[in-house]
Amino acid sequence: MSEKSKTFTCNCSSKQQAELKKIRDKYTPRNESKIEQLRRLDASATKPGAAISTAVGIIGALMLGIGMCCILLWSDFILGIAAGAVGIVAVIMALPMYLHITKKRREKLATEILKLANELKK
Repeated sequence: MSEKSKTFTCNCSSKQQAELKKIRDKYTPRNESKIEQLRRLDASATKPGAAISTAVGIIGALMLGIGMCCILLWSDFILGIAAGAVGIVAVIMALPMYLHITKKRREKLATEILKLANELKK
């Protein structure tokens, strides 16, 4: 088999070649540099806390809204106050929850991040 038969050539327009390169890049393995690894690890420290605290904040806001509906529309003051109080507590706890989860994740990833940072320093 000759070398020519092993290569792929395409007589495509530049737009098609750009699309071809974009598709090919999706399937070729990437070599991640040290700084990219460091950025990825740093971002991964905040994502879980942000996701959980956002969910808790949204649920708390919805509970507060349900409490308001109970009081204003259905005249059920006891249930409305209880639901509203739960909602207020959930909304207030969202930020401390984010900070706590992020702090724990940073402590867990600290050795790996510091090791990569020291390798970059050299």
